Amino acid sequence: MILKDELGPEYIVKVYDPKIGLEGFLVIDNTVLGPGKGGIRMTPDITEEEVFRLARTMTFKCALADLPFGGAKAGIVWKGGDDNLKKKFIQSFAKKIKIFTPKLYIAGPDVNTGEREMKWFVQATGIFDSATGKPKHLCCVKISKKKKKCGIPHEIGSTGFGVAQATKVACDILGLDIKGAKVSIHGFGNVGSFTFKYLTQMGAKVIAIADKSGVIFSENGFEEKLINEIIEKKKEVVSYRGEAQKLKLEDFWSIPVDILIPASVTDVINETNKDKIQAKIIVEGANIPMRENIEEELFKKGILIVPDFVANAGGVISSFAEYKGYSLNKMFALVETKIKKATETVLKESLKKNQNPRKVAINLAKEKILRKKLKK
Repeated sequence: MILKDELGPEYIVKVYDPKIGLEGFLVIDNTVLGPGKGGIRMTPDITEEEVFRLARTMTFKCALADLPFGGAKAGIVWKGGDDNLKKKFIQSFAKKIKIFTPKLYIAGPDVNTGEREMKWFVQATGIFDSATGKPKHLCCVKISKKKKKCGIPHEIGSTGFGVAQATKVACDILGLDIKGAKVSIHGFGNVGSFTFKYLTQMGAKVIAIADKSGVIFSENGFEEKLINEIIEKKKEVVSYRGEAQKLKLEDFWSIPVDILIPASVTDVINETNKDKIQAKIIVEGANIPMRENIEEELFKKGILIVPDFVANAGGVISSFAEYKGYSLNKMFALVETKIKKATETVLKESLKKNQNPRKVAINLAKEKILRKKLKK
């Protein structure tokens, strides 16, 4: 079901290319604050509804981070294939939605898309600013200002860095020391792996990691060198060579931890596992990892939840930095400042009002958007 309200959606676009069997969607939810910003997700079961839900999340995410972007999202039905076919899918999709870029939509990476796919996208549109998350060696020079702009790929870890910053703020607010805090991470791609890296640097102890291959669990944590080997070689987590138990995926949710970080796919926390969760804090590294009714239920049980569009805004903040031509150092500093500010504001207001942090964050984001709308 697609919600239609005072915010949007402004455009729902369906794309089809019969020559290659491409089917895709673009939802531009709201452009009051600026062009709709959101990545391209490529999964076999992507739906128009999921793309809308993700686009609305981006609307709130950009508003709460005080970025001059609106919310949007794109999805391509991708059942798999070689790189040649994938490039054809990306570039066909790019050409068909080119009329919206970059004035109304700016693409970016998401599930199954990264810097390579963003390079393909801008090659197809012929517009450098039609996507962010491009390779760092892909640059252009703005003739009018003689300023060189280069890509900032999400593969350098801006989202995971932001999730770690949000986690630290949540711990501080609850009076929980991040050093020694027990953490479990579901999903060990770009977001989960960098979250592991930065939380480990803060002194947190990650004791459980899950990906589609299974779960590794160690009460004493993991050897960082061996985990880095998995990350660098893109191995499954069950290939971990250190001392750890190998568990089934369904066992992950019942592991007692201080902090649970869902960093995998949509609705990964659901009716089948919600009652197993034993955590003080949930930090949503993934977009919409659970439906709102389940989130409300967990909040009422006393679990403090940092919503996705607060915790994982590092990616879109990085996109803004790329759009403006900032350096990597300036980008990371901006992510830290904005994520900390938004997390602290939302969680303190939540505890003050005893209200679900998502509701608090949505109200704050809506206020910004509607205030700007009235001025136009």
